[in-house]
Amino acid sequence: MAKSINQVILMGRLTRDPEQRTTTGGKTIANFSIAVDRGGDSDAADFFEITAWEKLGDLVIQYLRKGRRVLVQGRLRQDSWDDKETGKKRSRVEVTATDVTFLDGPSDGQGNGNGGSSAPRADSSNSKKSDDVVIEDIEDKPIDLSEIPF
Repeated sequence: MAKSINQVILMGRLTRDPEQRTTTGGKTIANFSIAVDRGGDSDAADFFEITAWEKLGDLVIQYLRKGRRVLVQGRLRQDSWDDKETGKKRSRVEVTATDVTFLDGPSDGQGNGNGGSSAPRADSSNSKKSDDVVIEDIEDKPIDLSEIPF
């Protein structure tokens, strides 16, 4: 039997400042929404609710504001409930973020302190710190195809 896949990648702009809350167990959650342009000639966009947990959520609260561009990777989650006022069944789909990449610098001078020259990346996984890779200058000479081993 094939494994299931639930993965989504979205790039868009925040439609509002992120909101932070805490669960009864003490975990922090950041909620925000993004607008993703549909492309083409129309000005239409799709809107997605995003949830980021714990450390990732803390970074979202610290660095993101309405209008900032982000790349969100995560999974879709559907919630269903009975509306207490109308008694009707309700549902919604939201994205649970596993990674958020900040695509532009802060416009108001706040944020990461690097003047917006690079985009910080917030990754919820425990990534290993890698050594810096140094690329040496290479000679600009033609490649001899006979030296390629395949």
